[in-house]
Amino acid sequence: MAAGFYMRKRRAPVVIIVSLIDILAILLIFFIVTTTFKKNLPQLKIALPESKAATASEKNEAPFILEVQDETTLQLDGKPVTLDGLAAALRETNASAPDRGIALQADEGVPFRVIVRIIDALRDAGIRNLPAFARPPETGGN
Repeated sequence: MAAGFYMRKRRAPVVIIVSLIDILAILLIFFIVTTTFKKNLPQLKIALPESKAATASEKNEAPFILEVQDETTLQLDGKPVTLDGLAAALRETNASAPDRGIALQADEGVPFRVIVRIIDALRDAGIRNLPAFARPPETGGN
């Protein structure tokens, strides 16, 4: 016989599931708190005109945005709309949430005739106040 050497049976490793659930819960809370939520960004490429008198809106609730890239590319709250069907779409949008309002985000190259047609569609829909988005003046040194 061997002189005092013997093999001890190894115990199978035990996974403590409660600790793993605690760690998983902490990681989940961490990721929920640190996640940045993506804001609705405009889908059209629009170069806003510059304005010296533009001020930021103080409303908490964001208005519906009427994006105008050119005379054929318009979107109302992210949905494509034609210039001819704009008045009906504005009426429907304004009826769904009259407190939100509608704001204009138009490219600086949009012809004035298109802006006039948009204003006419707004009047047909019963909307009187139309704030517009503009970029602040650039203060770069030339």
